[in-house]
Amino acid sequence: MATIDRQTATLALAHALSAAGRGLPVFPLSATKLPALRSPHHSEQPPVHCRGECGLPGHGVHDATTDPAAVRALFAAAPRATGYGIACGRAPHRLIGIDLDIDTAHGNDSVGALQQLALQHLFTIPPTVTVLTPSGGRHLWLTGPADTTVPNSAGRLAPGIDVRGTGGYLVGPGSVTAHGRYRLAPGTAHLPPAPCPRALLRLLTPPRREPTPSGHPGKETPPGRRGEGLIQFVLAAHEGQRNTRLFWAACRAYEHGFGDALADALTTAAVRTGLTEQEARAAIASAERLTRGRG
Repeated sequence: MATIDRQTATLALAHALSAAGRGLPVFPLSATKLPALRSPHHSEQPPVHCRGECGLPGHGVHDATTDPAAVRALFAAAPRATGYGIACGRAPHRLIGIDLDIDTAHGNDSVGALQQLALQHLFTIPPTVTVLTPSGGRHLWLTGPADTTVPNSAGRLAPGIDVRGTGGYLVGPGSVTAHGRYRLAPGTAHLPPAPCPRALLRLLTPPRREPTPSGHPGKETPPGRRGEGLIQFVLAAHEGQRNTRLFWAACRAYEHGFGDALADALTTAAVRTGLTEQEARAAIASAERLTRGRG
């Protein structure tokens, strides 16, 4: 087992160096897909919010670098790393990752959902680097312009579609995780990451929330028809879709400033589809935490 581990770590470093040589900032990952280096601040109280300013390794995606010597040093400090992460949003490529999760057991067709978005908003996904995941999903690599910051999101475009933008990372091809190996899709290894279509880029960069009305600090914007549509979206869920649809709808509501105002109605709709109130409240609370965290 030790021999296999050493071989895996050696291959992970080789793949990471190759990616760094193409201008992609990398850092070591463990078999759990999490950063392989422990934070140097893990035992400090109160918690330290450091993004590498201290000069020590162990800051996850903030450790990412294209410098070969620095990459080797990171992997030397993480001898059990089995893969590597690629930081998104960083120059020169400013990578945007479209993570298409395949979950047929729960009725998610992320590939079909992306195709539907493309038809609706009149864009096509150009040929680009595509990484196949152990679960049967795929990561599409796109590049963004220097003047645009793409936020990370989970299910905001559609259920099963996650976006990796600034501050996020993708598991690099050649990485080995507890569930298997990430590998380049046939016919895409020679391709550079393609520019993100402008129409898709607009979908990935939603407008900032409108400020609350003057004189009513903290008051939510009324849901209106948009809220009714989200409720109907939840009510239409079949078994296996209920939690995903509720989470997606709650994210949209909080992003547009009326999440709290719609929470009870979303809960009622979810309960009608078969979720318990506790399950519904937990999903909505998760959506609030995610969207609040995006600032």
